[in-house]
Amino acid sequence: MPKTLAIIWYSATGGSRQLAEAARDGALDAGGVDVRFLPALKAEADDVLAADGYIFVCPENLAAIAGGMKLFFDRTYYPLLGRIEGRPYAAMICAGSDGTNAQKQLERIATGWRLKRVADTRIVNVDAQTPEAIMAEKTIGEDALAKAREMGAMLAAGLEVGVF
Repeated sequence: MPKTLAIIWYSATGGSRQLAEAARDGALDAGGVDVRFLPALKAEADDVLAADGYIFVCPENLAAIAGGMKLFFDRTYYPLLGRIEGRPYAAMICAGSDGTNAQKQLERIATGWRLKRVADTRIVNVDAQTPEAIMAEKTIGEDALAKAREMGAMLAAGLEVGVF
């Protein structure tokens, strides 16, 4: 039975969605695993339990993970506590300028679940500094999308051969 990779994402202005889609495409191209592409606002604890590994993707808002992703973690954290320990994960943050606080927050949640980080958390800086730029639809550059595809492919391949 193939392993399952869940890509759980939230995006308000499109940047995180593009990164999540690229990770999905990389995982599908690698083959060998089932890929579930789950918007954070719809993902539930059962979706997380059904997966063998995860990629979490979200924007940073006000120096924290965006509310939609935070809501996912709020809904699922305690129902999953002690039930997914040791499973691999990776994460990407789409940030206007920094992203490190969102990274720390997401990694702290994953540590609480006792997940195993198998790649450095990627922060993609879109350099949005004005209210107009912050609220505008984002376009992620090809270099960042290629790295997101690599992350998806790496997680899929690692799950398939059992290195995680």
